[in-house]
Amino acid sequence: MSTNAYQDPKLRQRGRASVDFLAQMAMASGGVRQAVDGAVSEAVKDPAELPDDLDERLAHMDAALADSSAYTVQKLMGDWHGRMHGRIAAEAFGEVEGDLAEAFAAAEQGRATLELDPDLVPPDYWDGVNFHRTHGGWDKHPEQGYVHGEIIHKKMVARFFPGGIFKQRAEVAAMAPRDDYKRILDMGCSSGHFTTGLQTVYPDAQIYGVELSAQMLKHAWRTANANGWNWKLYQRAAEDTGFEDGSFDFVASYIILHEMPACAIRKVFAEAFRVLESGGDMLMSDVTRYADMDKLSVWKADRGAKFGGEPHWRESASLDLAEIARDAGFVDVKAGGYYPHVVQGRKP
Repeated sequence: MSTNAYQDPKLRQRGRASVDFLAQMAMASGGVRQAVDGAVSEAVKDPAELPDDLDERLAHMDAALADSSAYTVQKLMGDWHGRMHGRIAAEAFGEVEGDLAEAFAAAEQGRATLELDPDLVPPDYWDGVNFHRTHGGWDKHPEQGYVHGEIIHKKMVARFFPGGIFKQRAEVAAMAPRDDYKRILDMGCSSGHFTTGLQTVYPDAQIYGVELSAQMLKHAWRTANANGWNWKLYQRAAEDTGFEDGSFDFVASYIILHEMPACAIRKVFAEAFRVLESGGDMLMSDVTRYADMDKLSVWKADRGAKFGGEPHWRESASLDLAEIARDAGFVDVKAGGYYPHVVQGRKP
């Protein structure tokens, strides 16, 4: 069995049907969304008149839509999906885990390296948080990285991205001003999806990744080996990478900042500046800025984040990342894009 068999597991009928049901339920809910949009249009004539305070806005909209059955159905569907998607994916994996044993073993041999820290003390903003409402957090399931990366992302989430999730990640990686980087750091590499995008765009670079979750890192490591890539992966916080000053010529991240409070985000930018060499480039991407939305759109995003297991989303999405980049010392800073929002800068 080749190491490529590690990726894209062939689910059994029950697991495949359950995963397909989750994805199809989300795709088929267009009628409910349209009905909710209609109810919102009736309730909100001018978004500018909505309360400025976000908690008041959430309460105001819940009261305004209290008689909308479509809104009730949408909330119930969203809650069920949030609670169940991780569990259903884990059950689907459990059915084929034995089939993958040989592929797992093969993917643990190769050029990539993985350094875990058994003494790591995770930051308070991360410790004990069930991000995305994943039961028990990223590390409770012994193969959560695989469940998240190969089943949830590829077999559910990818259906909503034209061209696939890797296409968008590669497009973001290609926004950097150069195409000849030698040493790249992926800050908060998770299960390696953006790292794969960086590898695709910059195949000759040596790529490093840091991430807090041991299970996510384990999957990224195996993915690299399965593809013959020599990534160097470390269980470290993005705001405290442990690398020497000037170690990299490109530092990047993809949609990870909203998992952190503002104080940690500022430290991440400062750390990116520190580990970049003079003339090195920084590129950080994240969710849409609240400043780029009207009040109604902010309500939709904020409500989805609050009930979707994103405790730091509001604080992060309210930040001016370009300003934070300048405060960290970057020059030639530019920011733009709706989703993802991308900020770039250079270390002088």
